[in-house]
Parts: sequence; C-alpha cells; structure tokens
Amino acid sequence: MSIKKLLFLFLTIALASASAQADELRVGVEGAYPPFSWKEPDGSLKGFDIDIALEVCKRLKRECKLIEQEWDGMIPALLAKKFDTIIASMSITEERKKKIDFTEKYYNTPPGIVAKKNAGFMRTNASMKGKRLGVQRATTHQCTAEKLFPDAELVLYATQEEVFQDLATGRLDAQISDSLQAVEGFLKQDMGKGYAFLGDMIDDEECQGVGAGFAVRKKDTELRDAMSKIIKAMRDDGTYQKFNAKYFDIDIYGG
Repeated sequence: MSIKKLLFLFLTIALASASAQADELRVGVEGAYPPFSWKEPDGSLKGFDIDIALEVCKRLKRECKLIEQEWDGMIPALLAKKFDTIIASMSITEERKKKIDFTEKYYNTPPGIVAKKNAGFMRTNASMKGKRLGVQRATTHQCTAEKLFPDAELVLYATQEEVFQDLATGRLDAQISDSLQAVEGFLKQDMGKGYAFLGDMIDDEECQGVGAGFAVRKKDTELRDAMSKIIKAMRDDGTYQKFNAKYFDIDIYGG
C-alpha cells in the first residue's frame, strides 16, 4: 500500500472515530447509591438516575455511554473530560458552581439523620459530642456534618452503602444522608429495623443546595440548556412521573 493510501486510510478511521464519539453522550454515574443507581450481579446498571440518563440520551438522539466513577472523583473526572455530564444525584450548591455548571433540578429531597430508636441523644452538637457520625465523603452531607456537629466524631466513607452497613453493625451512632435514600436504602431493609430518623429533616441550603441537577463543564452551555428542556418535557409529558412511581411512593421533584 502506498503512503498516500495509508494516510487516507488513517484519516478515514480518525474521522469515523471522531464522528462516533460526537454521537455519544458519556454520562458519569456512581452505581453505588440505590435506589438512584446500583449495579446488578450481571454488571448492568439500574436505578432512577440510570433511567433518567437513558431517557436524556434518547431525547438528545445520542448513544448513551454510562461511565462508573467513585463519588469523590466525580467533579475532577468531569473536568478532565472523562465524561460529558454527571447524572448521579449531585446537589446544586454554590460551592460546586464555582467549578462546574448545572441544569435545572430534577429532584429535591431533604437530608436526615438516622440513629437507633430511642438513641439517648438529640440532634444538637452538644448532645452528639463524641458520637460517631458517618457520612459519604465529598458530599453535601459531609459539609452539613462539619457545620452543624463539629464536636461529633466524623467518620467518612467512599460509598453510602458502606455508611449503612457500619450503622447496622453498631460501628456508628448515627449517619446523615438524603432522607429518601435513607428510607429506601436502609430503613425499609432488614438491616434498618430498630432505626429511625433523629428529629426532623435538616434545613441547610448553604451545604445542601437547591436540589439535584445534571452537572456539566462551564463552557457546555448548549448541552446544559438542552438537558434542562428535557427535564421540563419529561415532567410535562408524564415520563418523569412514570420513572418516579417505579422507585418511590412520593413525588420526589419537590417544591
């Protein structure tokens, strides 16, 4: 084969590869946050966030490529262009908006503290002094724990599932997480028997933000706006409500 033909072949392959990548939407997901996302034994990803992500890709007419990422590396991976968007229950906060951008919210549920029933302590910093308080690392819940309960012994975990496991085995006195995730992923499960929310839900917009959105890099305004329109369209045509009812007994969109 001549050099000219070889160069033409390489150029054709490169253009085909670039075209295929342009047709993909690479979505960062966690896969360890049921019922929003989890991995089945066969390796397939399931959950509310996964259904939403697949529907977004469908409406954008782009092939969906789900890329698993540990939570504390989500934003760095987005900025490093490992994926194009994060659809992983990421709360929209002012702190995060310094680095990345968000669509409109796609749900909003408050955080809560879970402990044993009749735990013997209250939801105050003084009462929780020295108590082992578990949260998932690099989350809004870590921010809330450090802000509201500085005298508690904060224990950080890579995944929320690990937090629940250690709470159930008595290695923790309490934990902070999304209230809905606590209900579905812990309190309704066998390991959650004997546990309950400690007081009311937490109102902490500074740390918790104004709901969960899809995250994008700041320059990707066209993608951000297109996905915001899809969220509204799914609410208007009932698709969102169908996904919501599949996993939850309440409308998680919030006020």
